[in-house]
Amino acid sequence: MEWISWFGEHFIGLFDAGGEQFVGMLTSIVPTLVVLLTFTYALIKFIGEERVERVIQRASKYTILRYTVMPILSIMLLTNPMAYTFGRFVEEKHKPAFYDSLVSFLHPVTSLFPYANAGELFVYLGIASGITQAGLPLSDLAVRYFLVGIVIILLRGVITEYITKFLAKRMSVKL
Repeated sequence: MEWISWFGEHFIGLFDAGGEQFVGMLTSIVPTLVVLLTFTYALIKFIGEERVERVIQRASKYTILRYTVMPILSIMLLTNPMAYTFGRFVEEKHKPAFYDSLVSFLHPVTSLFPYANAGELFVYLGIASGITQAGLPLSDLAVRYFLVGIVIILLRGVITEYITKFLAKRMSVKL
């Protein structure tokens, strides 16, 4: 019968720990997220939505910008899942690669811009917790995580574009 008592105590303990985590996030990260979102949307309003769209459309013509700047901007400005709508600026033949690079950046973006993909924040916070416990600076991790993410999305975009062209040619599909 001791196991019933142990189970009940630990079962409730799980929810107590979850509640403590929630309150911690509510008092620390949520205000930061609100301010970051407000700043981002205000910046777009100051620049002008039409100007922002024109710049993005021009950027989509260049491979390096299409698979680095565009995914970064789309996630930071529109957040997940609205970021996928940036695909409208990309030619049809580049959409699979753009999507791949965009999706690949959903984790690294949380290191510096947690509001952009709050649903995946737990991954970064788990890693950050270990780094903090080890006594290492969190800012170094955040910047490295973000920069490595940019390299990865560029590689994935270029490789996926190549694979798309190869498969289209093999299947006699005109892109």
